[in-house]
Amino acid sequence: VNDHPFPYVLTLSGTLRSPKMLFRPPFLMLMPVPLDVQTEAVITITPQDFVRPSRIGVKLPEIEHPDGTRTCPFSVQFPDGQDIVLSSDGAANELTCRICFRSSKPMSFLREIFFTDEEEN
Repeated sequence: VNDHPFPYVLTLSGTLRSPKMLFRPPFLMLMPVPLDVQTEAVITITPQDFVRPSRIGVKLPEIEHPDGTRTCPFSVQFPDGQDIVLSSDGAANELTCRICFRSSKPMSFLREIFFTDEEEN
């Protein structure tokens, strides 16, 4: 360009980071309680590498009883909201999540609770 016989070469490189969430604690064990008594635990969710605001969703597991009935004994609350808000430096706010369990039937199980963003990641 501008009477230079050699063209300029521009090389771009970058790293794409997938958004993820860290959980404290990473595993949750709820204490046994009498029937129809609620037990709960609080976890902290730290969003990482989100490039835009998002809203956290939750998929709770259904449990099948020996008699064939199905129920979801869990409930989830976000006392301070479930929106991921980015600060000017790109950091995201931590979210507090309260997970509650109550059942009128005796049960013991191991299941996963799925937390997703608005794009189902």
